[in-house]
Amino acid sequence: MTAPISVTDATFAEEVLQSDVPVLVDFWADWCGPCRMIAPVLDQIAAEQDGRIKIAKLDYDANPQTPQKYGVLGLPTLLLLKNGEVVEQITGAKPKRALLKVIEPHL
Repeated sequence: MTAPISVTDATFAEEVLQSDVPVLVDFWADWCGPCRMIAPVLDQIAAEQDGRIKIAKLDYDANPQTPQKYGVLGLPTLLLLKNGEVVEQITGAKPKRALLKVIEPHL
């Protein structure tokens, strides 16, 4: 069972942009209630889609460069990157079914 990985401004290029599988990046913060609500859903997707997608979590407050680069203003924001390019953006907490509907065409 694979769990989401933590990424930082320093590791974003290696872990996300150079990944050979699509990466769903969760921009979150400790103070964000909807971020805490979506976390267990992302854990489930990481486990169920192991090897097909990577789930990465980036602490918005501790890593200001990456959110600024991608124009992330609201939390939670999920960016799906494939081959280093953003292919989908999801803002706000969504149910698992809605997330999978956006993710699966890119797997």
